[in-house]
Amino acid sequence: MITEQQYQRLMKEYQSSGLLTHAAMKAGMHRETARRYVTAQAGPDALVRPHQWRTRPDPLKTIWPEAVKWLEASPEVEAKALFEHLVLEQITSVDGRVDGRALRTFQRRVADWLRRNGPPKEVFFAQVHMPAECIQTDWTHANELAVTIAGEAFPHLLCHSVLPYSNWEWAIPCRSESALSLKSGLQASLWALGGVPQFSQTDQSSTATHQLFRGESRRGFNPDYVALCTYLGLAPRTIGVACPNQNGDIEAAQGVLKRRLKNQLILRRSRDFASPTAYAAFVAGVCQGANALRQTKLAEERPLLRPLPAARFPETEEVTVRVSSYSTARVRDCAYSVPARFIGAFLQAHLSEATVRFLYRGEEVATYPRVPGRAPRIDYRHIIASLVQKPGAFARYLYREELFPRPVFRHAYDRLHALEERTASARYLRLLQLAAVHGEDRVADLVGAFLRQGKPPLADVIEPQLREPGPALPCLLSAFTPELAIYDALLTEVAS
Repeated sequence: MITEQQYQRLMKEYQSSGLLTHAAMKAGMHRETARRYVTAQAGPDALVRPHQWRTRPDPLKTIWPEAVKWLEASPEVEAKALFEHLVLEQITSVDGRVDGRALRTFQRRVADWLRRNGPPKEVFFAQVHMPAECIQTDWTHANELAVTIAGEAFPHLLCHSVLPYSNWEWAIPCRSESALSLKSGLQASLWALGGVPQFSQTDQSSTATHQLFRGESRRGFNPDYVALCTYLGLAPRTIGVACPNQNGDIEAAQGVLKRRLKNQLILRRSRDFASPTAYAAFVAGVCQGANALRQTKLAEERPLLRPLPAARFPETEEVTVRVSSYSTARVRDCAYSVPARFIGAFLQAHLSEATVRFLYRGEEVATYPRVPGRAPRIDYRHIIASLVQKPGAFARYLYREELFPRPVFRHAYDRLHALEERTASARYLRLLQLAAVHGEDRVADLVGAFLRQGKPPLADVIEPQLREPGPALPCLLSAFTPELAIYDALLTEVAS
């Protein structure tokens, strides 16, 4: 059987040349086949008789009448589930058993029945996009990329923006779907684009763009998002609740972007990056490569974009917090420790998408990387002086697990606990105190050496070794800068 394209080529060549053999060769068919179609002056759809006869017994004869009853009552049921149900019912039936290999035949017959008798499917309507009209922004999980930072797993999302008209796109890695990541992602996209469209379109994210009203079903844009859009000169626009198809351009582009990233990671031959900054640069490079293929339509958008503001909208939030008697400050329901001398004081917490910084009268007193979730972040250096004086508090301390900065310290505590339970806390806290004074790396190395030798890691034995001078550092030589005049003098002497 030939295709419609072959038939059209055959008739075109035959009408222009009048040579049947030449036309058949051009259309890629046998001369006799060509003669049949030229003589009939009809295409393959008219000449080929539909296959309506059966070449084998119907494998679904015993279950198809029952299948039709199910499809009439519940047309949404999946064909595979219905097939398994009907086959299972036949185990106790006296009729002939249905071969499990008939699944594909059953699925095709169900699909044909639904096209003839089933309910109408949802219709999606293609939209006309205007140049420089809007930028769509959304988040997508990217853990499937299996990216690591310095060997450690890097769970993250991508804050992704797309111009629907040209499909120009930009993305940055982020740790959560939040107003902070939106500020960073949207502004990074606009600055990479070099202009501002009319609208910013997002879904109804209660964590980033919208706020819920108690006792009401309606939602509104939150003040932070409105302030961001006003500063950038964007009109905020949203889609219906649970209607991702209304953001169809970016929903489709997310899968394409992640496929591009997977392929580039394969070509890079490593999924490990030195830092989050290096990974962000990699993502930006992939976006630049994709956008290089969209320059024709992007050129239509650029003249219609409005200019960027002189500077970015602040991408951090500032919160005033008070340090509790536990030497902790709570930010977004997460506890962070600060030096104990600030107990009772008010600090300014500066939150970005990546970090939390605590400042006292403009001076930074503590900084933590932000991670998803609400796990407490306790730095033993902030509280160890008081805890050494109250070792009994360690056993039931609320944040005790946060005081094992490395696995080797946990192993040390377990070894000390097995040696003598009564003094284990006090002895372990002395190790932490040594780590705060002499450096965590040096203490961890010595503790690990004691554990490998089967010796208890006692602070009284480790401390004298810490006071010994460490290995000599290599001498740093200043850069050599040659005097070029000396070489000129030598050349002059050789010439003379």
